[in-house]
Amino acid sequence: MVWLVRGEVRKLLLGQAVSMAGSSITTVALPLVAVLTLQASPLQMGLLAALGVLPHLVFGLPAGLVVDRMSLRRLLLIADVGRAVLLGSIPTAAAAGLLQIGQLYVVAVLAGVFALLADTAAQTLLPALVPRSELMRANSASLLTTNVATTTGPSAAGFLVQAASAPFAILVDALSFVVSAVTSYLIREPARTVVAERTPVRLSTGLRVLFADRLLGPLTLSATVGSLFGSMQGPLVVLYLVRELHWKPAAIGIALTASGAAAVVGTLVASAWCRRVGVGRAYLSGQFLSIVSGVAMATGLAPVIYAGQAVSGLGMALFGIPQRTLRQSRIPTHQLGQATATWRTLVIGGQAVGAALAGVLGTALGLRSTLLLSSAGMLIGVLIAAASPLRTITTVGAD
Repeated sequence: MVWLVRGEVRKLLLGQAVSMAGSSITTVALPLVAVLTLQASPLQMGLLAALGVLPHLVFGLPAGLVVDRMSLRRLLLIADVGRAVLLGSIPTAAAAGLLQIGQLYVVAVLAGVFALLADTAAQTLLPALVPRSELMRANSASLLTTNVATTTGPSAAGFLVQAASAPFAILVDALSFVVSAVTSYLIREPARTVVAERTPVRLSTGLRVLFADRLLGPLTLSATVGSLFGSMQGPLVVLYLVRELHWKPAAIGIALTASGAAAVVGTLVASAWCRRVGVGRAYLSGQFLSIVSGVAMATGLAPVIYAGQAVSGLGMALFGIPQRTLRQSRIPTHQLGQATATWRTLVIGGQAVGAALAGVLGTALGLRSTLLLSSAGMLIGVLIAAASPLRTITTVGAD
């Protein structure tokens, strides 16, 4: 975790850990606000989830140039303060009896913009703080810190919602961004080359960087397909567990915590797993395991659902570390900001499409069928990677 690294990286990871702990509470609490407080429909749930990631699709490319032109530390600070204010507005409006679904939509969009800037800045800053030979270790520490922070969040959210209210639980997330803002302020950012202000925003720049590389091309395509279909599950899980299986908020929180706990284990063993089977096969195995949760959820059986969440959490850690390290190690430093933004436009932005599809298909086909369909789509992403040179790559520096 944060003690695995030193100096400025430790400050960066500490801020991420605190904010992610709070955000993991909102991951559960915000849908519960919509379902329990505002009686949202499947279409409204899909729209809410889609709006949260839509900024990655719409603003991903401009964000790359913003990151390349501005102080990364300043961007992190602005994003932390902005999200604290936005999320704090939800419990404030709820206490005044003024909360409506429209406000949740606005908060989801604007918080998504800040998350886009913060995540792109953090992923660009990390390689600047450590030698590239230590990227695997730094990324392992980053994801381990995040996974540990998010493991207790869903469970805490469930109990907070059950004991108090969903809007009150979101207040905890708002406060976490205040703490994260302090750590962002304390980071000493190293000097770097800044992109000229006249540099045009071009999708082709990032696409060339990603798809000209024989490994990053299929990696990007595989991750985009897997992310699009995987994001179909997010808006429906809480709705499915509450309305079809009649689970209590605390039980939902525990189920999501099982995924986080397994992700912690996966992060701890990911580096060793990459050395044992190779970076490419580690990515493939993790991506395949991540499919399990949708199938398990569709069974409706609590033990199977808990086990499926755990297996998928393990898989996410096993594919997350090698894919991030491969990108950071193969992309030139001066192109990392725009390439990262393009990656997020495709992979994270695709989640907006998946979330919107979830609302439409969940209404037309039913929640259970949509969960199974999303798992089948995720398998396509695995097959794309399996048919590429990725499966033969053993180390990060291999060509």
